[in-house]
Amino acid sequence: MRALVFDRGLKYITDYPIPKPGSNEALIRITYAGICNTDIEITRGYMGFRGIPGHEFVGIVEKCKKKDLVGKRFVGEINIGCGNCLYCRNQLQNHCSGRSVLGILNRDGVFAEYTTLPVKNLHKVPDSISDEEAVFVEPLAAAYEILEQINISSSDKVSVLGDGKLGLLVAQVIATTGSNLVAVGRHPEKLSILDKAGIKTKLSTDFKEKGFDIVIDCTGSPSGMETALQIVKPRGKIVLKTTIAKRSRVDLNQIVINEISLIGSRCGPFPAAIKAIKSKKIDLYPLISKVFSLEEGIKAFQYASKKALKVILKLI
Repeated sequence: MRALVFDRGLKYITDYPIPKPGSNEALIRITYAGICNTDIEITRGYMGFRGIPGHEFVGIVEKCKKKDLVGKRFVGEINIGCGNCLYCRNQLQNHCSGRSVLGILNRDGVFAEYTTLPVKNLHKVPDSISDEEAVFVEPLAAAYEILEQINISSSDKVSVLGDGKLGLLVAQVIATTGSNLVAVGRHPEKLSILDKAGIKTKLSTDFKEKGFDIVIDCTGSPSGMETALQIVKPRGKIVLKTTIAKRSRVDLNQIVINEISLIGSRCGPFPAAIKAIKSKKIDLYPLISKVFSLEEGIKAFQYASKKALKVILKLI
């Protein structure tokens, strides 16, 4: 099959073996897949991954023991647990020590014609959601995970740092809480997407506010955490969404002295994301920068690395 493969470099090949689904898995033909910052970081050494990257997708089930799934469109949760450990038994397979993660850890991803996933990881896509919108389910679910982890009320002063793909999604999700929100970024053209949605924005060069109850770092930069620590109030909360290959040093003394709660946040609830897209609560099309074919995958990665928003690979 056609695939983008990373092994010390990214290459496009046409003879990669089609994966074989396990007994409780489905074979999925990928129709659209999204390039995210994690994929770009993988090409810089993040997680030491080798194989087919990619984890944001929509596709059609072609083979599965559950015949009623065949021919239908699905998106899929990316963590595959062992099924037996304490975390898996408590529906926390995202933290299974023996897990694989689609296109990130010990499992080929979706920048290829086919992938496999356990049936329990799949979520059906409503007909009212387009393929392009469906590609956003996984990152939008990651944004909704914040609301699963902390309570945000209308009285809270909140800042979302970063105007990349995830930052723009997170800001739109946090805006639904009615909180006193400001999104901070470096690019006026990206922040304008939030301006049009009625969300207050500030350029980082002009941003002087402090004393935030909650700061959410989506910068994809080592400096994001430093900024968060500077603007969060004592006993406030920092939610960290940034994952990067480059290691950084953080002044942990400030977390202790100011009694800051630091919360890591990763994957989230697919049903909430699908519901939000179906209701058109989140505007996704302005986030799509460009669509490439799989054959143009290397060019697509280069384009995505130049501070573009969502770059999508079309496989049909």
